[in-house]
Amino acid sequence: MDILMLNRKGMSQRKIAKKLGLSRNTVKKYLENPEFPESRGRIGKRKSLLDPYRDTIKTWLEEDLDYTATWIYDRLTAMGFPGSYEIVKRKVGEIKSERQRIAYMRFETEPGYQGQVDFGEFQVARADGSIKKLYLFSMILGYSRKIYAELIERCDLPTFLDCHIRAFEHFGGVPEQLLYDRMRNVFIGKIAGRSKFNDTLMGFALHYGFKPEVTPAYAAWVKGKVERPYLFIREGFWRGYDFVCLETANRDLQQWFK
Repeated sequence: MDILMLNRKGMSQRKIAKKLGLSRNTVKKYLENPEFPESRGRIGKRKSLLDPYRDTIKTWLEEDLDYTATWIYDRLTAMGFPGSYEIVKRKVGEIKSERQRIAYMRFETEPGYQGQVDFGEFQVARADGSIKKLYLFSMILGYSRKIYAELIERCDLPTFLDCHIRAFEHFGGVPEQLLYDRMRNVFIGKIAGRSKFNDTLMGFALHYGFKPEVTPAYAAWVKGKVERPYLFIREGFWRGYDFVCLETANRDLQQWFK
């Protein structure tokens, strides 16, 4: 995108210079004289202060993907890196996302390996004008895209686990791994570099023989298999649905999937 085009869009000389990595004097000279040779045509990609350190960052993250951007920035600064933390944070996020994308590609080709679980909120308008909240539990198999979903009135852990049991019965089996969002009643956090889950969930997982995993940071795309059907249910089934009671709604939802 050249200087003239940005100028026609109403961008100031200062903003054009910042966007293209040029001095304001260069931008001003080109606008006053479009034949000014230093800026004719399209501007090349601006070099980054991080360029000399890219391979170092990749090597650290290959060693341990849990290294934080803060940890990496501190060590780069000690090596003479003159840039800001934000530049490092963006680059670390890009590398982590790509490495995790490669790691999760196998879920597309292994039947029975992974299921994904999510919770969503729905609302029912009562006759008196008040709002009743319902929650949608959904589990989808990563390979076949088969889905189990049901509406529930509570989002507590016992109800959540009961939904799992009904999903397993629906599918006729249990995936090797279940992937969760960072739900507070499921995922506690990272402790010594490892994911820590609710003890009740861990006991449940041990009993049914699956391994819980949490959606990795910097990889929102991983949960797409669940989030897209969730929107599909909201738009295809729920919008305009005449809610009578929970039992009827769930029966209608299961019939809608057939």
